Amino acid sequence: MERDISADFAGSDKIYVNNASVSLMPVCSIDAMREFLVSYCSLGPDSAESDEFVREKLQNARRVIAEIISCQPDEVVLTQSTTDGVNMVANGLRFGTDSNMVIRGMSHEHHSNLYPWLRLGTSVKSMQVDEDGFFKTDDLRSRIDKNTKLVALSHALYNTGAILPVGEAGKICGEVPFFVDCAQSVGCMEVDASRIGCDFMSFNGSKWLCGPMGTGLFYCSRKSSELLEPSAVGGESAILHDARLVFKEMPARFQTGFRNYVGMVGMESSARYLLKFGIANIREKNRRLAGVLRDEISRIPGSVLYGPDDPDRRTSIVSFNIAGMDPQKLVDRLQGQGIVLAAREIVDTKIVRASPHLFNTEAEMVRITDAIKRL
Repeated sequence: MERDISADFAGSDKIYVNNASVSLMPVCSIDAMREFLVSYCSLGPDSAESDEFVREKLQNARRVIAEIISCQPDEVVLTQSTTDGVNMVANGLRFGTDSNMVIRGMSHEHHSNLYPWLRLGTSVKSMQVDEDGFFKTDDLRSRIDKNTKLVALSHALYNTGAILPVGEAGKICGEVPFFVDCAQSVGCMEVDASRIGCDFMSFNGSKWLCGPMGTGLFYCSRKSSELLEPSAVGGESAILHDARLVFKEMPARFQTGFRNYVGMVGMESSARYLLKFGIANIREKNRRLAGVLRDEISRIPGSVLYGPDDPDRRTSIVSFNIAGMDPQKLVDRLQGQGIVLAAREIVDTKIVRASPHLFNTEAEMVRITDAIKRL
């Protein structure tokens, strides 16, 4: 019998399966945010006491993320989104006129991990992908040359749920800087920055980490921090020394004017909730939920499922279509019944995407498919 923890989360009166976009928050995290705001105001927002209070809270946020992705706390930079981290790399690396970089899939990729690279104006080599979004590691190896300044990949895909072999890619990259978009992996599966071998990693707190909107995390390894020129500068990130601007050490060098203190308090509380449940346990439960949903949808006449058949090669994202039903209209009609999914795309194909998380139940997966049958 699975343990129902839906009461621990706000908004659990709906069947919410759009966690690949924004997740529900645990009630304890909302309480932690309220308690922070009351304490912050009580101390006096611009006082020595509040400065120390905030410093400790932000350090706690870095510590819990460092525990989740296996890095050092000073390698965790606080941002507002996954996209912030992507742009910190895109705008911070030094690309020459003869430089190139390697990505995969072009329009199969999420916009946030594509547009910043295209904007650079440097040569972008895109690997071919199969219908699930996988690339061949030999293709990656063949595209890296002496002018390659960056390889940028997603860890897990937002549209098919495919988990890409980023660990193998890290070994192939060698000394070439390696960026990984982990928006669809951190919080729902085990992620180890050292095993991946990446220099940079970006993700947010409001998807699988179950934190509030406006919270993002950027991992920058100590050895790679000097590769990036900070894209912004302020009194928090640099000092003036002998009339020369000198950037501070990590993570302050990239931490210009951060003010979403309350968001990070909520994110930290959510992350600790997930750790208490166990990331491996979350992965197992989500895999089971996705398996039930895929099995139920496959029994609907005219249904098409996307993504890898092997549950070890995909997250809990379940993408599908039903013959004769427009994906957006299907999503809208289900939302009218209190069932929240999303309409997305795989290149030019519009799809319905469900993304269950730890607070969902197997019974809800059956209720979703029963509702689809009645449309």
